[in-house]
Amino acid sequence: MIRRSPDIDRRPRRARRACAAAMCALGVVFAVASPVAAEPEAGEPVALPRLISLNPSLTAIVVRLGAMQALVGVDDYSAQVVPEASALPRVGGLFDPSLEAVVALAPDRVLAVAGVDQEGHAERLSRVGLNVDVYQNEQLNQVFENIDRLGTVLGREHQAWLLIKDIIAMRTAVAHATAELPRPATIAVVDRSPLYLVGGDTFLDEMLEAAGAKNLARSLGAGYPRGSIEWLIAARPALLLDMTPGASEARSFWGRWPSLPAVADGRVVTVEASRVTMPGPDLDDALRELAILVHGPEIAAAIDDALAAERARMQRRDG
Repeated sequence: MIRRSPDIDRRPRRARRACAAAMCALGVVFAVASPVAAEPEAGEPVALPRLISLNPSLTAIVVRLGAMQALVGVDDYSAQVVPEASALPRVGGLFDPSLEAVVALAPDRVLAVAGVDQEGHAERLSRVGLNVDVYQNEQLNQVFENIDRLGTVLGREHQAWLLIKDIIAMRTAVAHATAELPRPATIAVVDRSPLYLVGGDTFLDEMLEAAGAKNLARSLGAGYPRGSIEWLIAARPALLLDMTPGASEARSFWGRWPSLPAVADGRVVTVEASRVTMPGPDLDDALRELAILVHGPEIAAAIDDALAAERARMQRRDG
């Protein structure tokens, strides 16, 4: 059986693959109106299901929920970017998992992602009798939903609540610390060739907003739209964040267009994609790092002070 979201990713295949590489794939479903409205009780340990994860962000959530032992197999990329999963059996890539390898591990559930590229794999796995949970996580609230949903699957509701609470506290702290600062006109590149950018209605756009940046690529549309060098030159970004996975140093690449204000002012920054673009349980750290990239290391103290105040407020609220 496939448990899936009705909102399937219909972007062109090349765009999806470029963005998946940069964002460590996509994926959740059902809405959670207020994931931190009430603290779940820490219950008795439950028997863990046997899981195969075909998505590194979902793999990271399972690990951070303290349920590493539930994973009996992962995709190749999970094994590369989630250190705890490096020794687990591998079942193939994000877009070409091996049906035989998945079936051989006899999982209770397979965790997959929404999108045309993996829908066929999910259908085939379902036809041989496997339960497949399909996730979607392009927006920040959907990341919270992922954590909440996997917390329920694993009997880790309390741990899930704490992870969500940490991300929300950091988002509030970062927004507070940067509220009165100038908002640099920013371009965030998820792939250079062809050029794909962080557009609107994405968790990365929300994080840029919280970090005090003005995301120029919103004008190109939602998701991760394709841009052009001509458009980028006309947009005149004051800050260029290059998140292209595995690419060479950003300043030398973008130095070919010296008319860009970001190039002229030395505001081209190479961003390690795995530290910022994975829609998983470490978005609190990613938010802090992104704010520092936008405003410089001097903002760190203000964020830490605001975070301490927000945590104290949450503690008072929760009694």
